[in-house]
Amino acid sequence: MTRVDSCRTLRDRTVLAVGNLLSPMADGAELTTVETVHDGGSFLFTATNSFDMEEEIILVACVDDDGAMTDGGGTESDGTDAGDATAAGGVEAWINRCTHEAQRFDTGRGVPMRDGEIICPKHGSMFDACSGECDNGEAAGTTLPDVDVAVEDGTVYLTDEAYEFVHEGGIDDSDGPGSTSHIGF
Repeated sequence: MTRVDSCRTLRDRTVLAVGNLLSPMADGAELTTVETVHDGGSFLFTATNSFDMEEEIILVACVDDDGAMTDGGGTESDGTDAGDATAAGGVEAWINRCTHEAQRFDTGRGVPMRDGEIICPKHGSMFDACSGECDNGEAAGTTLPDVDVAVEDGTVYLTDEAYEFVHEGGIDDSDGPGSTSHIGF
């Protein structure tokens, strides 16, 4: 079984309303472009979840064994066999933490990846970038929590109803000065 065969199917991304297929981007927050994710290797953003808690989410490139972009379900990003306006066009979104010990993958320097797999920087467990599945290391047998995204005209949109976009970057990223000191005066 190839990595693409193990990826999620398009049925999880179909948006239906009153019997008509609608574009999910009507309500989705614009995140970045597929090109940005593929050129940079990943894209980190913060969103609030259904419990109104901030979560870091990573976008990573999803490619098949030949290097062609896929939608996570094995469909080429050029539209071949797509048949669905919500195909993720070569990117997948995951919660930014290992399933083993909640170690962040992207700490502000990009997601460590090798051969289409996300690498946990703490124990080296490797997760398939397309399916989120891990078959080695401390996290073996687990799957990363996914976040629904869609691509339209090369732009990636957050379409998961459980999340609301807050800002690009991690939770701790801010524009102002910071301090690691806990001493008060």
